[in-house]
Amino acid sequence: MYDYLKGIITIVTPTHVVIEVNDIGYKIFTVNPFEFNEQEKVTLYVEQIVRENEISLYGFTNITAKMLFNKLLNVSGIGPKSALAILANTDHTALITAIESENIEYLVKFPGIGKKTAKQIALDLKGKLTEMPGISPDLFSTSINAPVNSENVQLQDALAALSALGYGKVDIKRVEKQLIKEPKADTQAYLSLGLKLLIG
Repeated sequence: MYDYLKGIITIVTPTHVVIEVNDIGYKIFTVNPFEFNEQEKVTLYVEQIVRENEISLYGFTNITAKMLFNKLLNVSGIGPKSALAILANTDHTALITAIESENIEYLVKFPGIGKKTAKQIALDLKGKLTEMPGISPDLFSTSINAPVNSENVQLQDALAALSALGYGKVDIKRVEKQLIKEPKADTQAYLSLGLKLLIG
């Protein structure tokens, strides 16, 4: 039904953003809500997912990310939340390489992905991603420009975002101990580093 929405970001949470378009606020689940700033004008390419008791919108900053999301959804055992968690890791070159080389150990590091699903990802997507238009190492990386607050709420927001992506409390606690040692940063930076620590 929808292809893209162009409007103003009015709310940013660990799980979603709200984009206002013509006085209507759309709740959009996205890979990393903290890459957006409130009152920022954006264009989001959206995919509508319809289930028995829910209609949800998932948004992406470029059309290739949306295409990759849809390819992941075509894999048996992968739902929207799992697809977002996989896309949250900014190193998509490593993801594609893992799929092409059938590196199951890499794929099972993502939350909710067991060996069976990891094997299915490799089976279904091998040879189908490298030819996608726009695939490059920096495709999903974003500039870090959010202001740093005097309070370290950025770290807590990043940890909340990791939880929303499906990572367990034990893993998040382990990452938190490492992130506390890092120089103070914004939420996007903490989240990116946290994902790198989790995925390796």
